[in-house]
Amino acid sequence: MKLIYLLPFLVGLMPHALASELPDLGESSQAVFSSQQERRIGESIMMDIRRSRDMMGDAEVTDYLNALGARLVANSQESSRSFEFFVIRDSTLNAFALPGGFIGVHTGLILSAQSESELASVLAHEISHVTQRHLARVIAGTQKNTLTSLAALAVAILAARSNPQVVNAALATAQATGIQSQLDYTREHEREADRIGLQVLGASGFDPHGMADFFGRMQKYGRLYENNAPVYLRTHPLTTERIADVQNRVDALPYRQVPDSLDFQLVRAKLEAEEGSVQNAVKVFEAALAEKKYTNKAAQHYGFASALLRSKDYSRAERELALARKSGAHPMFDVLALQIKLAARQPGAALDVCRGGLKHFPNHRALIHGCAETMLQAGAAAEALSLVSAALKGRDNDVHLHMLQAQAYAALGKIVPQHRALAEAYVLQGNLTEAVVQLQIALKTRDGDFYQLSMAEARLRQLRALEKEMRKPPQQP
Repeated sequence: MKLIYLLPFLVGLMPHALASELPDLGESSQAVFSSQQERRIGESIMMDIRRSRDMMGDAEVTDYLNALGARLVANSQESSRSFEFFVIRDSTLNAFALPGGFIGVHTGLILSAQSESELASVLAHEISHVTQRHLARVIAGTQKNTLTSLAALAVAILAARSNPQVVNAALATAQATGIQSQLDYTREHEREADRIGLQVLGASGFDPHGMADFFGRMQKYGRLYENNAPVYLRTHPLTTERIADVQNRVDALPYRQVPDSLDFQLVRAKLEAEEGSVQNAVKVFEAALAEKKYTNKAAQHYGFASALLRSKDYSRAERELALARKSGAHPMFDVLALQIKLAARQPGAALDVCRGGLKHFPNHRALIHGCAETMLQAGAAAEALSLVSAALKGRDNDVHLHMLQAQAYAALGKIVPQHRALAEAYVLQGNLTEAVVQLQIALKTRDGDFYQLSMAEARLRQLRALEKEMRKPPQQP
């Protein structure tokens, strides 16, 4: 699935989920979605994305992006608004905003960012699309009789995946069918998102020059590769006026040197180590270290260790990780150490890494995931259950934690809570039918106490009502 910032055209993409949410638009100048309606539409789309293989499940990359996004949102016009940032595993350069504060970023864009301020500038731009309610405003300005054509355009572009030729053909169709005016309408939104994004970027302590630098490189890519230019340029029209406006605003600001965080450097190194073939990843990191061509030495050793783990050279991976650790403690080092021990089939040593790592970084999600899995493999189900149950108190939207909790309950022979945990995992994945099945299984076993069975029955009633609501035919305006 490829989702992009042509969201005005996504109205018809999921008719079973979205059509019933679409209000009577009335006069376009007045009819704009409420924040609650936008959130519900965004949640409907996210259910589909979460079921997609394209969505990256890596907790460290996702949590870094959400921490960066939260820092920017705190300095936006809607600092109290709920946002969720997620990663799409795709080598193309793109980012997009969905209704309701959901923002997606491709791994290719993260890797292309030459500074943390550049990456932050993209997020600030997308955050501004949401806070300025551009999606709702375009939809409100769209005549109902063009929605079908807009939806068809969306489907064509979503189906294009990373093929710029197909994207071009879809946009040509838009021009021929009179939809180009809608695209023109979004260009003003792009300029507005640039201006507000720059303010957010500066207020959050980042270098506003990052936006100008990113735009300049995108423009250069566009000239070099023409029809194979980054998808970002097709979904975010980068006109000469936009670039000039941003550059003029940035030039008027005092220079600010903002160093990249270690988190940013480690996340980029991790993604780079996962790119392409194993052999090439090892060669790239090895050569960069030999030639001292790196921005951060610790991150380079960490990336090299990650690549060596992929190549199953565990002893060298441990040596490189030890060199990375010389810069100081970091939870991503402990997670990688755990992965190396498990891959080398050293469960006892893996448990030692867990207990030491959790003592220093008790809230690091990837470490919790890895350690719970390690405890389950070692037969320490009670310890694993205690760990994930505590973590769920602050992260009840974590599918993997619910799955791990279900495994721990199963290992302890607790059938009712096992199936309740599985049901919650399926709910988060948007699979209400399977969630209902899990609760039905739980109630048939009758091995829980009165409280557990009552909770299962109450949740089953809730999910059946929700399932019934979602099956209702779309309301006609």
